[in-house]
Amino acid sequence: MSQETTSSVRTLILSFLALMVLLALTVWGSFIDVGAWRATVAVVVAIAKALIVMIFFMHLKGSNRLIWTVAGAGFVWLSFLLILTIGDFVTRVPIGPGP
Repeated sequence: MSQETTSSVRTLILSFLALMVLLALTVWGSFIDVGAWRATVAVVVAIAKALIVMIFFMHLKGSNRLIWTVAGAGFVWLSFLLILTIGDFVTRVPIGPGP
């Protein structure tokens, strides 16, 4: 049996505010020229937002180890796909304009 956990309104409001701050950081970061680091900063902020959603809104905080393992495996799989996609994008040779 898993232990039923309920999130307090305060916790949900704080996590919502954290997500809004991270959203503002994402929008602000899209206007700042940081060169090649733009994608890296965006991915780091996206990972932080995903962790907040997983822990608080998916109620992982306080759940048993099996649920954490399954959620962690999904997160690792997503990270694996992102790393492969970014690796493919970085190693491509730019093609000039067509004939």
